[in-house]
Amino acid sequence: MNDFFLNTGLADWKPLLGALLLPPVPMLVLVLVGARLMFVRPVLAWFLVLTAVAGLWLTSTTALSRFLALQVLKSPPALNESTLAELKRQPRTAIVVLGGGRRSPAQEYGVTTTLNSRSLERLRYGIWLSRETGLPVAFSGGIGRDSAASGGPSEAELAARIAEREFKLPLRWLESQSRDTHENALRSVALLRSQNIEHIVLVTHAYHMPRALRNFQQAAAGTAAGQAASSLATPSISVRAAPLSRPVPGNWKPRDWLPTLHGFEANYLSLHEILGLLMGA
Repeated sequence: MNDFFLNTGLADWKPLLGALLLPPVPMLVLVLVGARLMFVRPVLAWFLVLTAVAGLWLTSTTALSRFLALQVLKSPPALNESTLAELKRQPRTAIVVLGGGRRSPAQEYGVTTTLNSRSLERLRYGIWLSRETGLPVAFSGGIGRDSAASGGPSEAELAARIAEREFKLPLRWLESQSRDTHENALRSVALLRSQNIEHIVLVTHAYHMPRALRNFQQAAAGTAAGQAASSLATPSISVRAAPLSRPVPGNWKPRDWLPTLHGFEANYLSLHEILGLLMGA
């Protein structure tokens, strides 16, 4: 599917397509169709309206978001102490942090744009991993397709400034041209391969990890969409997942089935990733 978007020049339309296919738009359409049919086919109309209401309720619960994360997306587990000890002894390894978006305005910091909360959380974890293992950090993130018109500094440039000024740990590499996860992988792998890196520790949120890991593994193997074939032998690069914010199995509570803002956001993000996986993005 990535080949289709790239070959037809429709890649910039992916954010709009996602917005139309993800909640709450489909449920709102069902409500409107049900209202239109109410005086013609009332049974069908009520079925559509109740289905939409149930869908809105369910996609706003943390119960569904945990199920999607653990049973559908099946993100790898977080790194443990033994893995960190192994990484300390592993040469030619780099931590790659994926950007998750920017936020504007940010007058409180005296700037027009800064990293959003997802990007900051990933950056913080990447820096923590670096201090635990001594590995250098790369940050991958340009100006996403959904915010390209706003211009300004890239996610990588913002991350470099925050890492140096606030975390006191300069980033080793910046990849500032990518617009989505697919380009994160292509450009980051190419950059690190030129630096003789053989192992990548990939940092992103648990819900995003399955798709990000697939893209990076394909880029490392030279099979990613849009990647030029090469007859020259290229050094292999392994990719290890380092997810954050992975839900904990078990301990279900009745309030998990109540609609919340957090539940809606978590479900939106998980469904966005499932859609991306199905479309090969």
